Amino acid sequence: MPDASAFVPTGDGTFAATPYTRGPWNAAHQHAGPPIALVCGRIERAAAAHGLTHLARLTANLLRPIPVGELTVQISADYIGKNAGHFAAQLRAGGKEVARFTALMQRENALSLPTLLAGHPLPLAGATPLDSTPAQFPFADGQPGYAELVEIREARGNNFQGPCAVWFRLNHPLVQGEAASAYQRVAVAADSGNGISAILDYKRDQFVNADLTINLLRRPLGEWICLDAQTALGDSGGGIAQSRLFDVNGLMGHATQSLSVRLGAL
Repeated sequence: MPDASAFVPTGDGTFAATPYTRGPWNAAHQHAGPPIALVCGRIERAAAAHGLTHLARLTANLLRPIPVGELTVQISADYIGKNAGHFAAQLRAGGKEVARFTALMQRENALSLPTLLAGHPLPLAGATPLDSTPAQFPFADGQPGYAELVEIREARGNNFQGPCAVWFRLNHPLVQGEAASAYQRVAVAADSGNGISAILDYKRDQFVNADLTINLLRRPLGEWICLDAQTALGDSGGGIAQSRLFDVNGLMGHATQSLSVRLGAL
Protein backbone atom coordinates (compact mmCIF):
# COMPACT_ATOMS: atom_id res chain seq x y z
CA MET A 1 0.00 0.00 0.00
CA PRO A 2 2.58 2.61 -1.15
CA ASP A 3 0.09 5.49 -1.22
CA ALA A 4 -1.55 4.69 2.11
CA SER A 5 -1.72 7.36 4.79
CA ALA A 6 -2.52 7.47 8.49
CA PHE A 7 -5.61 9.66 8.02
CA VAL A 8 -8.05 10.45 5.24
CA PRO A 9 -9.93 13.80 5.42
CA THR A 10 -13.69 13.34 5.29
CA GLY A 11 -14.71 17.01 5.57
CA ASP A 12 -15.69 19.57 8.23
CA GLY A 13 -12.73 18.82 10.50
CA THR A 14 -13.27 15.06 10.46
CA PHE A 15 -10.77 12.37 9.52
CA ALA A 16 -10.90 8.62 9.05
CA ALA A 17 -8.03 6.85 10.75
CA THR A 18 -6.52 4.01 8.71
CA PRO A 19 -4.86 0.82 10.01
CA TYR A 20 -1.50 2.64 9.81
CA THR A 21 -2.39 4.34 13.10
CA ARG A 22 -2.76 1.01 14.94
CA GLY A 23 -0.75 0.81 18.16
CA PRO A 24 0.88 -2.09 20.04
CA TRP A 25 -1.53 -2.40 22.97
CA ASN A 26 -4.84 -3.08 21.20
CA ALA A 27 -5.56 -3.55 17.49
CA ALA A 28 -8.67 -1.36 17.82
CA HIS A 29 -6.75 1.55 19.34
CA GLN A 30 -4.37 4.03 17.76
CA HIS A 31 -0.80 4.69 18.74
CA ALA A 32 -1.05 8.23 20.15
CA GLY A 33 1.68 9.63 17.90
CA PRO A 34 -0.38 9.94 14.68
CA PRO A 35 -3.48 11.60 16.22
CA ILE A 36 -1.31 14.01 18.24
CA ALA A 37 0.45 14.93 15.00
CA LEU A 38 -2.91 15.32 13.25
CA VAL A 39 -4.07 17.87 15.84
CA CYS A 40 -0.67 19.56 15.80
CA GLY A 41 -1.08 20.34 12.11
CA ARG A 42 -4.54 21.87 12.64
CA ILE A 43 -3.20 24.06 15.47
CA GLU A 44 -0.37 25.18 13.18
CA ARG A 45 -2.89 26.24 10.54
CA ALA A 46 -4.94 28.24 13.04
CA ALA A 47 -1.84 29.98 14.42
CA ALA A 48 -0.35 30.76 11.01
CA ALA A 49 -3.32 33.02 10.28
CA HIS A 50 -1.94 35.28 13.04
CA GLY A 51 1.69 35.10 11.88
CA LEU A 52 2.58 32.65 14.66
CA THR A 53 4.60 29.89 13.04
CA HIS A 54 6.81 28.34 15.74
CA LEU A 55 5.40 25.58 17.94
CA ALA A 56 7.10 26.25 21.28
CA ARG A 57 5.03 23.77 23.28
CA LEU A 58 2.38 21.15 22.65
CA THR A 59 0.69 19.25 25.48
CA ALA A 60 -1.64 16.34 24.81
CA ASN A 61 -3.82 14.95 27.60
CA LEU A 62 -4.91 11.49 26.51
CA LEU A 63 -8.29 10.98 28.15
CA ARG A 64 -9.38 7.69 26.58
CA PRO A 65 -8.01 5.14 24.11
CA ILE A 66 -8.25 6.66 20.64
CA PRO A 67 -10.09 4.24 18.33
CA VAL A 68 -9.04 3.43 14.79
CA GLY A 69 -12.09 5.15 13.34
CA GLU A 70 -13.50 8.58 12.57
CA LEU A 71 -12.09 11.55 14.49
CA THR A 72 -13.19 15.17 14.78
CA VAL A 73 -10.72 17.97 15.53
CA GLN A 74 -11.90 21.24 17.10
CA ILE A 75 -9.49 24.18 17.54
CA SER A 76 -9.95 27.36 19.58
CA ALA A 77 -7.73 30.36 20.39
CA ASP A 78 -7.43 31.15 24.11
CA TYR A 79 -5.26 34.24 23.63
CA ILE A 80 -3.52 35.90 20.69
CA GLY A 81 -0.75 38.39 21.42
CA LYS A 82 1.85 40.15 19.31
CA ASN A 83 4.53 37.48 19.68
CA ALA A 84 2.71 34.49 21.16
CA GLY A 85 -0.64 32.78 21.11
CA HIS A 86 -2.23 30.10 23.27
CA PHE A 87 -4.43 27.56 21.53
CA ALA A 88 -6.63 24.70 22.70
CA ALA A 89 -7.96 21.69 20.83
CA GLN A 90 -10.25 18.75 21.34
CA LEU A 91 -10.13 15.38 19.62
CA ARG A 92 -13.44 13.52 19.59
CA ALA A 93 -14.43 10.02 18.55
CA GLY A 94 -17.74 8.20 18.90
CA GLY A 95 -19.37 11.24 20.51
CA LYS A 96 -16.73 11.41 23.27
CA GLU A 97 -13.72 13.60 23.89
CA VAL A 98 -10.69 11.31 23.68
CA ALA A 99 -7.86 13.85 23.94
CA ARG A 100 -7.43 17.49 24.92
CA PHE A 101 -4.58 19.75 23.83
CA THR A 102 -2.96 23.08 24.63
CA ALA A 103 -0.26 24.73 22.56
CA LEU A 104 1.96 27.79 22.66
CA MET A 105 2.69 29.23 19.24
CA GLN A 106 5.29 31.98 18.78
CA ARG A 107 6.32 34.46 16.13
CA GLU A 108 9.62 33.52 14.51
CA ASN A 109 12.38 36.16 14.51
CA ALA A 110 15.83 35.67 13.00
CA LEU A 111 18.59 36.11 15.61
CA SER A 112 22.35 36.45 15.38
CA LEU A 113 23.44 34.74 18.59
CA PRO A 114 26.77 35.61 20.23
CA THR A 115 29.66 33.40 19.11
CA LEU A 116 30.65 32.45 22.65
CA LEU A 117 27.47 31.44 24.43
CA ALA A 118 27.52 29.19 27.50
CA GLY A 119 26.31 25.68 26.73
CA HIS A 120 26.54 26.22 22.99
CA PRO A 121 26.86 24.91 20.37
CA LEU A 122 24.13 22.48 21.36
CA PRO A 123 24.95 18.75 21.20
CA LEU A 124 24.39 16.49 18.22
CA ALA A 125 22.50 13.21 18.41
CA GLY A 126 25.75 11.24 18.18
CA ALA A 127 25.27 9.08 15.10
CA THR A 128 23.59 10.46 12.00
CA PRO A 129 20.67 8.61 10.38
CA LEU A 130 23.03 7.24 7.72
CA ASP A 131 25.43 5.97 10.40
CA SER A 132 22.66 4.40 12.49
CA THR A 133 21.40 0.82 12.34
CA PRO A 134 18.07 0.06 10.59
CA ALA A 135 15.72 -1.55 13.10
CA GLN A 136 12.14 -2.63 13.75
CA PHE A 137 9.83 -2.34 16.72
CA PRO A 138 9.35 -5.66 18.54
CA PHE A 139 5.59 -5.42 17.88
CA ALA A 140 6.05 -5.10 14.11
CA ASP A 141 4.01 -7.80 12.39
CA GLY A 142 4.23 -6.82 8.72
CA GLN A 143 0.66 -5.53 8.75
CA PRO A 144 -0.35 -1.84 8.45
CA GLY A 145 0.22 -0.13 11.79
CA TYR A 146 2.44 2.42 13.52
CA ALA A 147 5.41 0.08 13.08
CA GLU A 148 4.93 0.36 9.31
CA LEU A 149 4.03 4.06 9.30
CA VAL A 150 7.54 5.00 10.45
CA GLU A 151 11.05 3.89 9.63
CA ILE A 152 13.47 3.69 12.57
CA ARG A 153 17.25 3.53 12.92
CA GLU A 154 19.11 2.99 16.19
CA ALA A 155 21.82 5.54 16.93
CA ARG A 156 22.56 4.13 20.39
CA GLY A 157 21.29 1.05 22.23
CA ASN A 158 18.32 -1.06 21.18
CA ASN A 159 14.68 0.00 21.21
CA PHE A 160 12.45 -1.49 23.94
CA GLN A 161 15.60 -2.51 25.87
CA GLY A 162 16.27 0.53 28.04
CA PRO A 163 17.83 3.94 27.38
CA CYS A 164 18.51 4.42 23.67
CA ALA A 165 18.57 6.92 20.82
CA VAL A 166 16.43 6.20 17.76
CA TRP A 167 15.91 8.11 14.52
CA PHE A 168 12.36 8.25 13.10
CA ARG A 169 11.14 9.03 9.57
CA LEU A 170 7.65 8.77 8.09
CA ASN A 171 7.24 5.93 5.60
CA HIS A 172 3.78 7.11 4.52
CA PRO A 173 1.90 10.42 4.48
CA LEU A 174 0.31 11.43 7.76
CA VAL A 175 -2.78 12.95 6.11
CA GLN A 176 -3.79 11.97 2.61
CA GLY A 177 -3.00 14.74 0.12
CA GLU A 178 -0.85 16.73 2.58
CA ALA A 179 2.86 17.03 3.27
CA ALA A 180 3.62 16.56 6.97
CA SER A 181 5.04 19.65 8.65
CA ALA A 182 8.31 19.59 10.58
CA TYR A 183 6.37 19.81 13.84
CA GLN A 184 4.08 16.95 12.86
CA ARG A 185 7.13 14.78 12.22
CA VAL A 186 8.26 15.49 15.79
CA ALA A 187 4.83 14.68 17.22
CA VAL A 188 4.59 11.36 15.38
CA ALA A 189 7.90 10.28 16.93
CA ALA A 190 7.82 11.92 20.38
CA ASP A 191 5.02 9.76 21.76
CA SER A 192 7.30 6.73 21.32
CA GLY A 193 9.76 7.77 24.02
CA ASN A 194 8.29 5.47 26.66
CA GLY A 195 8.27 2.59 24.20
CA ILE A 196 11.76 2.74 22.79
CA SER A 197 13.25 3.23 26.29
CA ALA A 198 11.07 0.53 27.89
CA ILE A 199 12.60 -1.30 30.83
CA LEU A 200 9.61 -3.64 31.32
CA ASP A 201 8.20 -6.37 29.08
CA TYR A 202 5.45 -4.83 26.94
CA LYS A 203 3.89 -8.29 26.40
CA ARG A 204 3.46 -8.76 30.16
CA ASP A 205 3.45 -5.35 31.80
CA GLN A 206 1.63 -2.07 31.13
CA PHE A 207 3.43 1.27 31.01
CA VAL A 208 1.04 3.54 29.15
CA ASN A 209 1.43 7.30 28.97
CA ALA A 210 -1.61 9.46 29.70
CA ASP A 211 0.00 12.63 28.38
CA LEU A 212 2.78 14.04 26.22
CA THR A 213 4.45 17.44 26.40
CA ILE A 214 6.82 18.62 23.68
CA ASN A 215 8.98 21.76 24.08
CA LEU A 216 10.93 23.00 21.07
CA LEU A 217 13.54 25.75 20.99
CA ARG A 218 13.49 26.09 17.19
CA ARG A 219 11.91 24.75 14.04
CA PRO A 220 13.03 21.18 13.26
CA LEU A 221 14.83 20.56 9.97
CA GLY A 222 14.76 17.56 7.67
CA GLU A 223 12.85 14.29 7.51
CA TRP A 224 14.61 12.55 10.39
CA ILE A 225 13.78 13.10 14.08
CA CYS A 226 15.85 11.47 16.84
CA LEU A 227 14.61 10.60 20.33
CA ASP A 228 17.28 10.02 22.98
CA ALA A 229 14.97 8.51 25.58
CA GLN A 230 15.09 7.15 29.11
CA THR A 231 12.38 5.73 31.38
CA ALA A 232 12.34 6.08 35.18
CA LEU A 233 9.80 4.20 37.33
CA GLY A 234 8.54 4.86 40.84
CA ASP A 235 7.26 2.33 43.37
CA SER A 236 3.66 3.58 43.44
CA GLY A 237 2.52 2.84 39.90
CA GLY A 238 3.95 5.90 38.20
CA GLY A 239 6.86 6.75 35.98
CA ILE A 240 8.33 9.32 33.61
CA ALA A 241 9.78 8.93 30.14
CA GLN A 242 12.06 11.77 29.08
CA SER A 243 13.35 12.30 25.55
CA ARG A 244 15.86 14.73 24.15
CA LEU A 245 14.81 15.63 20.61
CA PHE A 246 17.32 16.06 17.78
CA ASP A 247 17.38 16.69 14.07
CA VAL A 248 20.51 16.41 11.92
CA ASN A 249 21.62 19.87 13.12
CA GLY A 250 21.49 18.98 16.81
CA LEU A 251 19.34 19.33 19.91
CA MET A 252 16.06 21.11 19.28
CA GLY A 253 13.81 20.19 22.20
CA HIS A 254 12.57 17.84 24.89
CA ALA A 255 9.53 15.62 25.44
CA THR A 256 8.10 14.14 28.63
CA GLN A 257 5.43 11.52 29.30
CA SER A 258 3.72 10.55 32.57
CA LEU A 259 3.38 6.78 32.83
CA SER A 260 0.78 4.57 34.48
CA VAL A 261 2.52 1.30 35.35
CA ARG A 262 0.98 -2.11 36.15
CA LEU A 263 3.07 -5.26 36.40
CA GLY A 264 1.68 -8.44 34.91
CA ALA A 265 -1.38 -6.53 33.70
CA LEU A 266 -1.56 -8.05 30.23
